[in-house]
Amino acid sequence: MTQQNVVVSDPKSGINLTIPVKVPVSNSSALFTTAAQKPPPGPGSCITISRKTLVEINGNNSARINSWVESMRASSPTHHKSSPALSDDLNSWMVQHPSALDMFEQIISASKGKQIVMFLDYDGTLSPIVEDPDQAFMSDAMRATVRKLARYFPTAIVSGRCRDKVYSFVRLAELYYAGSHGMDIKGPSKGSKYKKGAHAVLFQPASEFLPMIDEVYKELVDITKSTEGVRVENNKFCASVHFRCVDEKKWGELAQQVRSVLKEYPKLRLTQGRKVLEIRPTIKWDKGKALEFLLESLGYANCTDVFPVYIGDDRTDEDAFQVLRERDQGFGILVSKTPKDTHASYSLQEPSEVMVFLRRLVEWKKLSLRRQFRIRRQIEEMKASLRN
Repeated sequence: MTQQNVVVSDPKSGINLTIPVKVPVSNSSALFTTAAQKPPPGPGSCITISRKTLVEINGNNSARINSWVESMRASSPTHHKSSPALSDDLNSWMVQHPSALDMFEQIISASKGKQIVMFLDYDGTLSPIVEDPDQAFMSDAMRATVRKLARYFPTAIVSGRCRDKVYSFVRLAELYYAGSHGMDIKGPSKGSKYKKGAHAVLFQPASEFLPMIDEVYKELVDITKSTEGVRVENNKFCASVHFRCVDEKKWGELAQQVRSVLKEYPKLRLTQGRKVLEIRPTIKWDKGKALEFLLESLGYANCTDVFPVYIGDDRTDEDAFQVLRERDQGFGILVSKTPKDTHASYSLQEPSEVMVFLRRLVEWKKLSLRRQFRIRRQIEEMKASLRN
């Protein structure tokens, strides 16, 4: 047996880990030589293999757990003190993803002649991120702003939360709600005023998974009860394990606990958000699919005169940002104070800026409608004077 340092690349997290593994001398060439049949490297050097191969060789899951923990860190940035290097990084990122407030006039210009449709994440977008997910209340001012927004534009809340939960926070019946990352969609009970003859929308593409998710939720509650600070949330079509209040030294243990449950359910998969692990059905459905479904429900499936705007702060919102880029329609706005890889076109730093942006959008629409009304009235007056 010889020991080699193996660089393991995890495509989901983008993290490369260097892990020592023992390799039989007689088989090392067969296991690790490249297509050109290069000889195996000597002790102390690094070689790259797939994660699947590593698990088969090592016979344990330590690499996977380590990768999960590194990915948990990557998706849960902490606040760093300001430094020239960080400022340079932020400035460079802002060039690529300028503030939606600074670019407001350009955004409005791009939407000219098109129907704006608004899609809003909840946590970190309409409400601040808080330690207790049950206390993530939106302000009365934000609620009033979203209510006014919905008067002028079709508006949907797209959240990883259970639909009933996010509705209890927002409490606006005139909106569309897509809970559980879009796996539980419901429109206004009276139909949409933006589509004639529209009926109430209800769509649940993962309904068959409800008993399984409920079972997994109970198992996660039981297995993580000894981990201080963990919160397990049943979001109906997904189970969420919040680790915002968990000591970082315990993240590896928590990841192992989650994996021990997940491995018994091959029809479920793990995704990550901001300090949350989420167990979801393996169906090909996400916030991007939910966005497309809602546009179709509103009658804009194949329209060129629609302008979708999606605002979100989480990595799960990237599916929606990417859909907008692929459709070459509208744009995404990422809510973040730190540079992140994103498909969004613009950025806002926090929910307070989101509220300012939404208010400006409402005021612009009000002024636009007033101008249109004045023009129509002037035309009618001219027609009347010509008849006389």
